[in-house]
Amino acid sequence: MIASDQISAVTLRDVRKTFGDFTALDDVSFDIADNEFFTLLGPSGCGKTTLLRMIAGFESTSSGTIHLYGDEIAELPPNKRPVNTVFQNYALFPHMTVTQNIAFGLQMLGWSRSEVDARVREMISMVKLDAFVARKPSQLSGGQQQRVALARAMAPRPKVLLLDEPLSALDLKLRQDMRSELKRLQRETGITFVFVTHDQEEALSMSDRVAVMSAGTVQQIGSPAEVYNKPENRFVADFIGETNLLEARADKVQGDTVTCTLPDEGILLAKTNHAVVPGQAGTLSLRPERMTLLSEKPQDDCLKGHLKDMTFLGTDTQFEIQLDNTLTLNVRHQNSDGNELQIQSGQPVYIRIAPNAARFLVS
Repeated sequence: MIASDQISAVTLRDVRKTFGDFTALDDVSFDIADNEFFTLLGPSGCGKTTLLRMIAGFESTSSGTIHLYGDEIAELPPNKRPVNTVFQNYALFPHMTVTQNIAFGLQMLGWSRSEVDARVREMISMVKLDAFVARKPSQLSGGQQQRVALARAMAPRPKVLLLDEPLSALDLKLRQDMRSELKRLQRETGITFVFVTHDQEEALSMSDRVAVMSAGTVQQIGSPAEVYNKPENRFVADFIGETNLLEARADKVQGDTVTCTLPDEGILLAKTNHAVVPGQAGTLSLRPERMTLLSEKPQDDCLKGHLKDMTFLGTDTQFEIQLDNTLTLNVRHQNSDGNELQIQSGQPVYIRIAPNAARFLVS
């Protein structure tokens, strides 16, 4: 939920969408705050794009309500809603220049020539395309085309901007650059951004809040740090970043701290978001970077195993540690000067787990 002193830009209540016997969205309810960068994150087919299209007016609701700034919009056609959409393929007019593409929507809205010219100049400067105003889309790179699409969508000053996986067609380096640009544009314009992606790194790096979706339902809503560090369930833990998922049993519960037993009888302390009773079965989520790999046994408690495999990843090295015949853990070690680990395959190693690193999940 948004804070009581915040204005709700988008309000969804019990929203359902069915296509015949298929339920694409199942009783979705949440609020998106004014001037928020809000991301719908989930795998293909989870319903995130359908939800975006319903806000835009391209799909109707089967039941439930959608409000924009307090106004119910079910009967409003797309062109009457205070929203604009940036599509995955950008949908630029190929025969128009950058200037003409940005100006077109404003002209259709009846803006005067002087208003259009001033706003187009403002948007071109904002997206840093001053040197490309006379070019057509075919003469622009993918990143430049995306900037044109963003400028065109933001030019009419919509209250809400909907972005449907706009970075998916770009190469990795350009995607990384455009994340910073999108966040900058959102802050400078004050427009509420609703961003759809299946890429968890995009969601974590740009969003104020993230809604993690699966099979037409919202699994968890929270800040990037909350959904990463405090997942509500196994799906969220597994989908957001990398994690080790281990079957465990709760032996002792004190507040939100659970003493857990692993299948090999190892003991771990974990935090939980849920009501847990002793004897309850669940899943432990352990992030690879929250563990420390040691070649010599420390004085404090730790897990013992041996090196099964290792993968060099540049900034990090990922170690696969065999704890017993069935249990393995992936541990990440940051590569820095004087911090390299010299471990051979089959060598005994020890894993120290940071306090509060493990999360006990009951679903």
